[in-house]
Amino acid sequence: MRTFVDNAGRTWTVAVNVDAIKRVRTLCNVNLLEIVEGDLLGRLANDPILLCDVLYAVCKPELDAKGVSDEDFGRAMGGDVIEAATAAFLEEMVGFFPSPKRAVLAKALGKLRVLEERALRAVETRLDDPRLLAEVEEQLAALETAATPAGG
Repeated sequence: MRTFVDNAGRTWTVAVNVDAIKRVRTLCNVNLLEIVEGDLLGRLANDPILLCDVLYAVCKPELDAKGVSDEDFGRAMGGDVIEAATAAFLEEMVGFFPSPKRAVLAKALGKLRVLEERALRAVETRLDDPRLLAEVEEQLAALETAATPAGG
């Protein structure tokens, strides 16, 4: 079992087992078993709202015991907490599957992390490029020219 701490300072235990997978399927209409062969891994990585809904369902027994609502949980999820919760959840998912699927999921997870790092570096490089500002200013000038009424 993995844990993460939300922005309210509460520690949550992420335990992926058959009960949790059934609960996610019922509450979120998400089949966690599709994480190996489907596009679910990408969806969870790119949709923090879906991820938080899944985490809520996984942690629901503990949330209920502590009297924390879905809304309260959501309010305490943001920033680095989402990254920590994602890591805890994905590591638990990898551990849930038997050996052959575990290896495939671990490999897919590793590739996803590499691609995310490359994408972030590419965006940073583009933002640091001085030509970007010149291009934006040129496009804004063109928009202003196009928006100016004829004869005005």
